[in-house]
Amino acid sequence: MKKRVCGAGAVLGVVLAMTALPAPASADTRTGRPAALPLGPSDLTETRTTRTLQPGLTLTRIVRGVRDPAHHWTVEASIPGGDTSPDPDAPPTTLKDRTSADELAAELRSAGFETRVERVTTPRTADYAGGTLGWRVRVGTFGEQSAATAERTRLRTAGFTGAVTYTGWDGETTDRGPWRLDVLTLDPRVFRGTLDAAHGPDLENRETTSALANAAGATAAVNAGFFVLDPRSGAPGDPAGVGLYDGRLLSEPVNGRPGLVVHDNGRRTQITRLTWQGTVTSGRASLTLNGVNRVPGLIRNCGGSAGDTPTALPLHDVTCTNPDQLVAFTPDYGTSTPDGEGTEAVLDADDRVVELRTPRGGPLPAGGSSVQATGQRVAELVESARPGDRLRIRTTLLDDRGQRVSPSTRTNIVNAGPELVRDGRLHVTPATDGMVHPGDPSWYYGWVHKRNPRTLAGVDASGRTVLVTADGRSTDSLGLGITEGAKVARSLGLRDAVNLDGGGSTTMVANGTVINAPSDAAGERPVGDALLILPRRN
Repeated sequence: MKKRVCGAGAVLGVVLAMTALPAPASADTRTGRPAALPLGPSDLTETRTTRTLQPGLTLTRIVRGVRDPAHHWTVEASIPGGDTSPDPDAPPTTLKDRTSADELAAELRSAGFETRVERVTTPRTADYAGGTLGWRVRVGTFGEQSAATAERTRLRTAGFTGAVTYTGWDGETTDRGPWRLDVLTLDPRVFRGTLDAAHGPDLENRETTSALANAAGATAAVNAGFFVLDPRSGAPGDPAGVGLYDGRLLSEPVNGRPGLVVHDNGRRTQITRLTWQGTVTSGRASLTLNGVNRVPGLIRNCGGSAGDTPTALPLHDVTCTNPDQLVAFTPDYGTSTPDGEGTEAVLDADDRVVELRTPRGGPLPAGGSSVQATGQRVAELVESARPGDRLRIRTTLLDDRGQRVSPSTRTNIVNAGPELVRDGRLHVTPATDGMVHPGDPSWYYGWVHKRNPRTLAGVDASGRTVLVTADGRSTDSLGLGITEGAKVARSLGLRDAVNLDGGGSTTMVANGTVINAPSDAAGERPVGDALLILPRRN
């Protein structure tokens, strides 16, 4: 069923000022209080304010540190990334080898700009050596953003390119803040509501987290998985990875990447690496599926099938391509399936072929579905699916042990990555999950290393589900690097944790109001799906 639940139950609004998260695993053994966030020096001030939103659900606001007078605005000389993409989170290309950085700096100085070259090093992770990423070239030191913006204009007039940035976003461990985080903690021993995942009326459109929350009468919500934003990468709003709602697989996984798995409406949550298998079977043949509910030939975040270009491995924020695809569609996709070259077998509610349409694309019968073929897969489909034939579409999720995942109607899965914490230990996996781009250290620098808004999720040793948003890209909250996010998750007591979509997508809603500060200039960003915490229904 589509996730459009109406109505809302009563909620509690008890405010307990300066209290803490319930008995985190990282509590100070001397005081019993929660350990301070591992951000900045140990002498920073930190306040925590907790309120109960409904039985078994608390919201904690954590503010750590104050604005650091050592931070300033500057211009980072760059080749802007994403200049032809609508994705505002596309990291700019800024890092160079030392020789190239020195040469650029010399050119800038000759043009009259105050320039410096800085080495960038990044921490080791579970699957990435870290060390020197490269050298950046920066121009000027400014107390106000407007002055840095004026310098960028002057830089561009002189024939160079650059982006305005704040040094507090660099990720130095000596920074004094500030940081602002919001933490939802769901205790299944007390909680009697529902933790759900929602994609709105259909998959191919985007809705804001607050719109999804308000339509469902949710007590609280956060944005969830990665999704297609650029129409050239597929249908905007489609999950860019696994999407399972009410036990139904509506989007296949990026093979091997983690998913946040919510069982029994939030009574049990886990993080599992997922692969999948899909088939279309008729009386004549059994064909292997390449995807579910996505534009054939476009594989966002890659991790698809052999023959995909440039890779069949996960590669984040890259759209791999393959001209030869077989993709199944359900009514959840939208009002019409994607059009283009190829053939589409249209099925009625009894799974019988009622039409083979070429070119592909169009509405589906009530309760019906379809299978689209492109390139060399067209002949297979035409031979195997003739009008009147019954087709069986089967999809199976497999966990990291190769075991079949058997979801119930009370199971939801959203895509995620990288992994942050495993069995209570830091376990950050950017290379495995496609966040290391070969030959492009600037991408890692902008997306993984630097501080950004983040949304994190996980489960603690007591089985409580914890959802976290960290504001960023402002002087009022610096955001988190991926490794910082892992350390924060562990400090909050999470046994297992993963990164959800972040950047301008990071949003938390409580009692109908967006309570964090989304970073997009236009305000709250429409997203692909969200995690909703619903009150108990009588």
